[in-house]
Amino acid sequence: MIIVQQIPRILSTSFQSSFKRLLIYHNSKVNKNMSSLSNVPVVDIDPSGVFKYILINVYEEVKSGQEPKMTIARGYKRCNYHSDIYDEVQAKLSPLDCEPLGGGRISHDPENKKIHIYGYSQGYGKADHEITAKLIKAAFPEYTITISDEGY
Repeated sequence: MIIVQQIPRILSTSFQSSFKRLLIYHNSKVNKNMSSLSNVPVVDIDPSGVFKYILINVYEEVKSGQEPKMTIARGYKRCNYHSDIYDEVQAKLSPLDCEPLGGGRISHDPENKKIHIYGYSQGYGKADHEITAKLIKAAFPEYTITISDEGY
């Protein structure tokens, strides 16, 4: 609802009201669809290219000493920063609780069925690329997955 409050006052009240209803509708649909861990894909990465990724622990509720219920990998070209990926995922998975574990980069070459995982996140540190590789290998069993600690 903070977004609605930030809409410039020059916009009509009816537009603000319509926008607010749209946000509430969208959030209720997302929350219904994603509030269960069974609906959360383990890997969601872009179909090709080079992009940043992060590894995230997901909890059923607010983490308070409980073990994570699952670890997921997310990577998108549209996100310029690792924190942009995290913000998008956290909003999509709400009310589940998320914790970033680190990041890096992925080079996804679908033509040759190769994925290379490397680098680190300046904000979150280096993800455990071996964990990421295991998750991605399960999602892309026909691919060759490689990892490296080199590069940014």
